[in-house]
Amino acid sequence: MKNIDDIKLELGIFSKKFSSALNFLDLETKEKQLENLKEEQNNPNLYTDLEKSQNIAKQIKSLDNLIAPWKKLKQETSDLETLIDLAESEKEDLFDEILSQYEKIEKTFKELEIELLFKDEFDSNNAYLSIHPGAGGTESCDWASMLYRMYVRFSERRRFKISLIDYQSNEEAGIKSATLYIEGIHAYGLLKGESGVHRLVRISPFDANKKRHTSFSSVYVSPEIDDTIEVDINESDLKIDTYRSSGAGGQHVNTTDSAVRITHLPTGIVVTSQAQRSQIQNRATAMKILRARIYDKMKQEKEEQTKGPDKKKIEWGSQIRSYVFHPYYLIKDHRNGEETSDIEKVMDGDIERFIEAYLKM
Repeated sequence: MKNIDDIKLELGIFSKKFSSALNFLDLETKEKQLENLKEEQNNPNLYTDLEKSQNIAKQIKSLDNLIAPWKKLKQETSDLETLIDLAESEKEDLFDEILSQYEKIEKTFKELEIELLFKDEFDSNNAYLSIHPGAGGTESCDWASMLYRMYVRFSERRRFKISLIDYQSNEEAGIKSATLYIEGIHAYGLLKGESGVHRLVRISPFDANKKRHTSFSSVYVSPEIDDTIEVDINESDLKIDTYRSSGAGGQHVNTTDSAVRITHLPTGIVVTSQAQRSQIQNRATAMKILRARIYDKMKQEKEEQTKGPDKKKIEWGSQIRSYVFHPYYLIKDHRNGEETSDIEKVMDGDIERFIEAYLKM
């Protein structure tokens, strides 16, 4: 059983970690940057340049979202130290309140500490996430749909805003492809480690003989980039196809060729959009995704000059992660320690463990 002295000792260790985190974050410099941006935003001449105005507003929002939680935690830590001093000087029984406040502070710090790992240029950006089945036929299409639901659930728990850009269902089961636009702080930073081939081993529900099957699906995550990033795309390099949307969408969407597929011939990148009602809107959305994909590919090619190429097919030996549900008949649910054979129940809790482990590598 803890007492106040134990909490004081732990709080002393916590304070050192907290100070190191603030130094690493360089909060004072960021607060000065925020003040300068707010002063610039108040300049009446700024609104003659809409693009610059929007860019400044975006930077202010980003810095606010970064600074506010740390300032709040700093204040809560100071309040806790005051509460401990009060309990000792006045001999009041405030232990339960002190313990509750300390546990809350510790939990918040662990959540904020992960954000310090987002160092790359686009880690704080929104993300486009695409899923495609690979070797395995209907099994892989079903596996792709399970991955799709897993990422949607993860995004919902993080309170990210999710927009469906493209969804093509398979005739028998599962999906042929899906693309999501995920909006939220560090959406790309959290999800970028999911890019790659995902392998599933299970007893197939589509096999009457109940044999073990291995399925593959690929996940590709790219950051949303703004107009300040220059990406040259020649119209002559594009092959643009229009087709009828396959998903639910009412009379207009399903009776006109509003869906758009754009192929960038030099790179072979294919993007699709069918969520909007008009072909013009879908084309604009597809072009935004294409710009992000091309820019991401350019970055990868620069990295490959030093690391070497790492392009993989969606098949055996290429996976970044394996989900093995057979020969293991009972799978431990990592959230509550129970054993279950429900694959989706387990997957629902696993992605956060995978992402946390990736960030700490």
